[in-house]
Amino acid sequence: MSETINRFISDESGQGITEYGAILAFVAILVALVFSITQGALTSAISKAFSAVVSQLNNLSSAAANAS
Repeated sequence: MSETINRFISDESGQGITEYGAILAFVAILVALVFSITQGALTSAISKAFSAVVSQLNNLSSAAANAS
């Protein structure tokens, strides 16, 4: 019986996934805090950045279509 308990205590399988889950939860909390502290200013900045990327991709796409 004590051998089974000792084996259970020393078994570390599944430890890695638990650590990754804890890190993911910590990062999610940090992201939530940043978004709440900036009160939407960060959201508009990210939106503008993605809009600029989409605009550039559309320009490249139409330039490529006109070239061929």
